[in-house]
Amino acid sequence: MSRHLPTTVPPGGGSGQPWNRQRLRSNNEWLLLELLRTGGPSSRAQLARDTGLSKPTVSAALAALEQAGLVREAGRFVPERGRTAVLYEPDPTAGHVLGVDIGRARLRVAVADLAGRIVARRDVPNGGRTANAVADAVVAAARETTAEAGLAPAEIVHAVIGTPGVWDEERRGVRYATSLPGWGRPGLFDRIGDGLETAVTVGNDANLAALGEFTLGAGRGSRMFAYLLIGTGLGVGMVKDGELLSGAHGAAGEVGLVPLPPRPDGEPGGTIEQATAADAVVRTAHELGMTGQLTAKQVFDAARAGDPLATEAVHREAGQLAYAVAVLSAVLDPDLVVLGGGLGSSADLLLEPLERALQRLTPLRPRLAPSELGEEVVLLGAVATALDIARPEVFGRRTLSVGGTSVGLRMDRPPGYRWCCEGERSRDR
Repeated sequence: MSRHLPTTVPPGGGSGQPWNRQRLRSNNEWLLLELLRTGGPSSRAQLARDTGLSKPTVSAALAALEQAGLVREAGRFVPERGRTAVLYEPDPTAGHVLGVDIGRARLRVAVADLAGRIVARRDVPNGGRTANAVADAVVAAARETTAEAGLAPAEIVHAVIGTPGVWDEERRGVRYATSLPGWGRPGLFDRIGDGLETAVTVGNDANLAALGEFTLGAGRGSRMFAYLLIGTGLGVGMVKDGELLSGAHGAAGEVGLVPLPPRPDGEPGGTIEQATAADAVVRTAHELGMTGQLTAKQVFDAARAGDPLATEAVHREAGQLAYAVAVLSAVLDPDLVVLGGGLGSSADLLLEPLERALQRLTPLRPRLAPSELGEEVVLLGAVATALDIARPEVFGRRTLSVGGTSVGLRMDRPPGYRWCCEGERSRDR
């Protein structure tokens, strides 16, 4: 049975660029490489049937890809009748990427090959007391992880960093990163980029979580879904038909900034983020009578064990989250809202009271579901985004190095992200 052809635009395949024989060869090679990546190992004959290319064209393209180190033999297929066929697959070691998740409590780093296989990772406490200390800790963890993978920093094709806040290219820093004091200071990500010695893309953590969940988790198949990242802050990532919705300035989904109505005593109600983040759960638990040094996790654990005060704190948290979901439902009409992050991992306690609160608030009630990727979601979204950037770049580098067949490469940037920290070139833009 013929497989679906990949829909990825070949490097250099944009409109307005002249076609020539070299470009045609380059696009044939990219088409076969993507078909092998998405469809699995295949023979020359099968690739010819799937693409409509002639067998000599497929053979020439595979030879060029093999010479460039982009494909390799994956075994042989022995049919009941006919000749034994050599199977080909992409060589995952042709390049590697780095994913980073920066949180207030922990730093997570992973190195993956081009097949998306994690070859090394770190998960360490974020002990930095200043923004510079956190930036240096990110670099140290990334370098250790890269070394564990047996790679030099220069062998990382691209790095994607997930962080609270929204990237501001003019300031060369992030805005609205309230959970990390001092994190909005310009120059921090230049500091990280210099330490990593590779091209870096900065992405909002909730956006990366949404991409990760759409690619690998509960969001698969959804036409329009929102990911609520609930932890030390509140972030929302939104994916429509497989594309990230980031807004005109990258701040789409920042519902945590929405103000709540004033309190009964007339005091300001604060924002949705202040009312739903982990500190709010602890504050509510203390107001209800729980004592001692508490964390949000301890409150949820106590509720799971049947503590009535903790249970009430969880129900109040669900009631506040309902405001965020109601806002999203009115503006976006998602078919699915996924709960994730540190507090979202307790969806078993939150979903039922959240659904009840939504029934009181709004007639627009999307389906609710827990994240399938847990605390790994931002990291996995960062790796997936880095792979989308790195694959065409590796193709361009390697095919050019063995004969210049990739002409006029155009490396498209994924929507919703800003490039930064590419050495001196990025500072000149």
